[in-house]
Amino acid sequence: MSGDERRDGLLVVRCQLGEREAFPELVRAWHAPLWRYVRGMTGDPHLADDLAQEVWVAVVRGLPRLRQPERFAPWLFTIARRAVTDHLRQAYRAPETFTEEADAGAAADDFPGGLLTTMQVEAGLGGLPPLEREVLVLFHLQDLPLAACAEVLGVPAGTVKSRLHRARRMLRAGLAERGHET
Repeated sequence: MSGDERRDGLLVVRCQLGEREAFPELVRAWHAPLWRYVRGMTGDPHLADDLAQEVWVAVVRGLPRLRQPERFAPWLFTIARRAVTDHLRQAYRAPETFTEEADAGAAADDFPGGLLTTMQVEAGLGGLPPLEREVLVLFHLQDLPLAACAEVLGVPAGTVKSRLHRARRMLRAGLAERGHET
């Protein structure tokens, strides 16, 4: 267990025990990553504010039942993912019709010249489909490990690798069209 997982687990337990100072500490630690994830998925900072607030309400309600406090980050991003998905479903008033591609590519496939900067990734996110955008946000911008991404997305690690490969390829093509050096 990493130091961050221990810190988060301790904060969660303190919240569960009713310690008033613990929840604001948890929010301070996780609001910015949560907001960046939601903004990355929606592309709208105002909507990100609303959805992040909705997520924190769900966290307050669900925190007493969280059985693995050290797993707070994947749990938080799973709630956020549900909030974004629910919003998108309402906005489009149609169920998601995404297809899984059995891409044999692995997450080890890197961008030419190394990883792109966060700003370059964020610049290209808007043109990506939701599944590809989401995996890039979780893996590269939120720095979640592959296993945590799989947990949040509710898919096997191999599917995460496949989506990362496809998303990187799509991002690279989109950034090249915009004249960014990849």
